[in-house]
Amino acid sequence: MGILDFPIRDKAAAERPDTGLAKVLAGFSIEVMPRTAAKVPSFPGILPAGTRVYIANIDGTPFDDMVATARRLREDGFETMPHVPARSIESRAALEEQLRRYRDEAGVTQALVLAGGLPEPRGEFDSSMRLLDTGLFEKHGFRRLHVAGHPEGSRDIDADGSTRNVDAALRWKQEYARRTGTEMAIVTQFMFDARPAIDWSERVRSSGVTLPIHLGVAGPTKLQTLIKFALACGVGPSIQVLRKRAMDLTKLMAPYTPAEVLSGVANHLAAHPQSLIERVHIFPLGGIAAAADWVRDRRLDAADSPARSA
Repeated sequence: MGILDFPIRDKAAAERPDTGLAKVLAGFSIEVMPRTAAKVPSFPGILPAGTRVYIANIDGTPFDDMVATARRLREDGFETMPHVPARSIESRAALEEQLRRYRDEAGVTQALVLAGGLPEPRGEFDSSMRLLDTGLFEKHGFRRLHVAGHPEGSRDIDADGSTRNVDAALRWKQEYARRTGTEMAIVTQFMFDARPAIDWSERVRSSGVTLPIHLGVAGPTKLQTLIKFALACGVGPSIQVLRKRAMDLTKLMAPYTPAEVLSGVANHLAAHPQSLIERVHIFPLGGIAAAADWVRDRRLDAADSPARSA
């Protein structure tokens, strides 16, 4: 029996709120882009206070918009974490200027440091390790840094299909965190099957990496929209879950939600509390309000259940 093939014993059990799912969603993070954030009238109106909000730095986004969005979210009381993509940064001086402005103008001292999606670097940085090695994050007081994880591998990093380079990179980053006293976590791309994520997290842990994992999932959206994003983002083998779903006419028109993936993760965490999987990071492909509403409803359902209050 697979991780997602747990039996349903009776109709009442099938309808009972999933308290394990609610527990996994505690402390979730989410991300926005400056252009979509500008359309949100009030973040405190839809997100719990203190939620960590990543700001995606898509190529071509004016940096002034990144800083303005970071400042707004920080002033609204959220943990704000802008993306710092290595391949988009032209020079050491440009990196220093960005970090200085985030700190001085937005009060932000945490970031997601990643290689970025450009096929060729715009300047001297081709990886997140090259950025970290400058010492500039330490100089400007960035004491929480998250880095990318690849449960389904990355052909950009390991062209031969192995995991040799991505594994070595995680060990290097863990040593950086230890040496500098940086709080670090691994955040992953979204995926649609719990099993590869669980297997990867266990393999990473057995290799000696102890950094907590924040598992990426797609928020509720139309299936067609999700498949488009998944193909554009290079999601790996777990996309087969979506393709099978698309062939089922009874499911084709129903909105996708990450409930099945997260229930599988919740089952694993209940049985393996030592797992590195610590939190969930939501990519709100169907809109930030829809994602936030879905999380709130799952947690309220569980909180109101007789089993929870007993």
